Amino acid sequence: MNTNRRPRGVDFARVQAHYDLSDDFFALFLDESMTYSCAKFDTPDTTLAQAQLAKIDLSLGKCELKPGQRLLDIGCGWGGMVLHAARHHGVRAVGVTLSKPQADLARLRAKELELEDLVEIRHGDYRDIDDGPYDAVSSIGMFEHVGLSQLADYFERCHALLGPRGRFVNHGISQPAHMPTATHGRFARRGLSRDFTERYVFPDGELHEIGSVVSAIQSAGFEVRHVESLREHYALTLREWVRNLERGWSTAVREAGAGRARVWRLYMAAAALGFEQDEGEIHQVMATKTFGGDSGLPLRPSVALPNVLTSSTPS
Repeated sequence: MNTNRRPRGVDFARVQAHYDLSDDFFALFLDESMTYSCAKFDTPDTTLAQAQLAKIDLSLGKCELKPGQRLLDIGCGWGGMVLHAARHHGVRAVGVTLSKPQADLARLRAKELELEDLVEIRHGDYRDIDDGPYDAVSSIGMFEHVGLSQLADYFERCHALLGPRGRFVNHGISQPAHMPTATHGRFARRGLSRDFTERYVFPDGELHEIGSVVSAIQSAGFEVRHVESLREHYALTLREWVRNLERGWSTAVREAGAGRARVWRLYMAAAALGFEQDEGEIHQVMATKTFGGDSGLPLRPSVALPNVLTSSTPS
């Protein structure tokens, strides 16, 4: 197992720097599910709330979970994935996040929905989870914080947490193959927007080309079964976030300060343009802990999935 790991305190500090603004600030631009990751749009006119629900259902569908089975959501944020899995699919779900405000609000939401018997939110590091096996592990929008030196450890840990025939869905931003790769997998140094994002928004962000991600997942013992690009969907998501932020601009300034609000608006607007121009990509990879040749999957998915390695582009 890879032992070249970033100290836990560093991870907590960097998460606090990015996510520990007030919940009210994030609520200004996110949808009501408080989902801070790429949505899935059926058409460009789909609402943000509908698109985020579609993304959650897509991710859960790939997990092929049945009522009563166990899901671990790494980097659960404010709990959108685990709450939906429990409420609409009868899944027993555990969410883990390094952000205490996220964990506190996610627990409150679970209580308000009377889901405390099915949903557990933990404030901590996924590397400390030791109560497997789980039937599925999801990681939606957290992968950008996994550094190159941690890739093997990350995927091996996810593999170890699953039981035989368990499913793993990894959803994260990727480095396009045609982009120059910076030293140690850091954000490629291409223009002001990348330098700005690395300095002011994601100081620990490291992106990896999707082929190398698939290879790393399989090297950890998984069998990769499906890869899907959502690049255009992230551009649409980010533009919705920018519009929402601008609608609540006076409140954003009051919650975060004028400088921080401007940083968030610039970062999201530049990121939208980057995804539109294929300077950034995002992929969902679904893999199984295949056991004795048995993946645990039906011959065909129970939900309609795009063809492998094709783009899920809004019509």
